[in-house]
Amino acid sequence: MKLSDFDFELPEDLIATRPANPRSSARLLYATGQTMADLGVGDLPDLLRAGDRLILNNTKVIPARLMGQRARGDAVAKIEVTLLEETAGVWRALAKPLRKVEIGEDIVFAPGFSATVVAKTSGDLHLQFLQSGTEFELALLATGAMPLPPYIAARRKADAQDSVDYQTVFAKNSGAVAAPTASLHFDLALIDTLRAKGVTFTEVTLHVGAGTFLPVKVEDVTTHKMHAEWGEVTPQAAAEINATKAAGGRVIPVGTTALRLIETAGRSGKVEPWSAPTDIFIYPGFTFQICDGLMTNFHLPKSTLLMLISALMGKDRVDEIYAHAIKQRYRFFSYGDASLLLP
Repeated sequence: MKLSDFDFELPEDLIATRPANPRSSARLLYATGQTMADLGVGDLPDLLRAGDRLILNNTKVIPARLMGQRARGDAVAKIEVTLLEETAGVWRALAKPLRKVEIGEDIVFAPGFSATVVAKTSGDLHLQFLQSGTEFELALLATGAMPLPPYIAARRKADAQDSVDYQTVFAKNSGAVAAPTASLHFDLALIDTLRAKGVTFTEVTLHVGAGTFLPVKVEDVTTHKMHAEWGEVTPQAAAEINATKAAGGRVIPVGTTALRLIETAGRSGKVEPWSAPTDIFIYPGFTFQICDGLMTNFHLPKSTLLMLISALMGKDRVDEIYAHAIKQRYRFFSYGDASLLLP
């Protein structure tokens, strides 16, 4: 499999920079192995049936983009920092500009909110904040901006509306620097309607990292190394999913992040509790153990996410689905429309 096999031409005006409002008014392309229908997210109650279980990623996006200043003598320079992940109180972060930053420097983001550069590589910084715990979280909430994906950030800056739009209505566990975007289509009214239909829900956590936007750089896609992201499937979540499978119900993750996590935890054919990083890479030839379908947005050319859905639906079928989506002018990427894929 070559990287070029997963390329396609996408008109730039199909890249969404704002979500549908209300959330559930987004369009939905319903696709099985043989059929396609142009519907809306609000039609989900008619497409799902009692006994189906939707898997939701309840990770919470942190306002990880910070504007700061660093001082060297009398000179003050601006710096933009994007937090990536925290380990033992130290945050790994991207920085612009990075080259001139030195170990030991302090970066001030707001009065009473600053960090010291404790390490530096060719690609990132390691920051030790003076604040921790709740104090850090409150300072970040007051100071930071949502880390919009590069294809949106290149078109406009994040604003106050993104703090609502780029967060799911069931977000609970802070730690993601990118949203599980298929879940952005759900509002509380839609969830209530689905519950009344007999559809059940299970929440898992996968803290989506900035690596989700990294391009694949190898031509032989089977040699690509995925970034690792921390995830958790609780014993209760595992039991709920296994019970649905045993009863003959369908397990349908909402988003590729939820799918990757439960397939990680379910390699034995049964979902086991999981609390660790996963770097599972799903591409054509992968054997799915747990998932019976997927609700997801429309993905970037040459992306690992496009490879994942090609593993689920078949490469030729995905080519047909995406050609249809482009012809019918579905909106693409994080703030775009959705698809429900049932192989």
